[in-house]
Amino acid sequence: MWMADQRANTRPNVVPLTEPKKFIPEPYSQAGVLEPFNQVKLTQALRRESTQTASNAALIAPEMTRRKEPLESFPLDAMEMVGSLNKTGTPTALLKVDNLIYQVKVGNYLGQNYGKITGITETAIQLREIAQDATGDWMERSVSLDLQEGKK
Repeated sequence: MWMADQRANTRPNVVPLTEPKKFIPEPYSQAGVLEPFNQVKLTQALRRESTQTASNAALIAPEMTRRKEPLESFPLDAMEMVGSLNKTGTPTALLKVDNLIYQVKVGNYLGQNYGKITGITETAIQLREIAQDATGDWMERSVSLDLQEGKK
């Protein structure tokens, strides 16, 4: 009974919408300045792209011809740096992969993206990787594996 009275006596309070503003189009003043489909500019862009493809091929070519090292069959995230040594003046890092310890030095390769060790400190290994980006182009990037302390 009370609910029926409330429904009958309650009126919604709806605020009316304001009148929309009149749209005034802006004239395009740059029509004659730049032609987006200019043949000369498109040809230049294609030439630039073809030279980039050649440089990308030159970046990966030496990696394709060399013999793979054993640690290149493992992804970097499966590796842990667990220590470092200085063997006869040569910095050497200790890597744990699949519960085995490997000794690596500058110049060795790691990971599945042609990662070459460029530097070893007491706390990290620096790598240069060559990986494909979303467009399929090869690009160089720097990566580091940090020392994992106190991990059990």
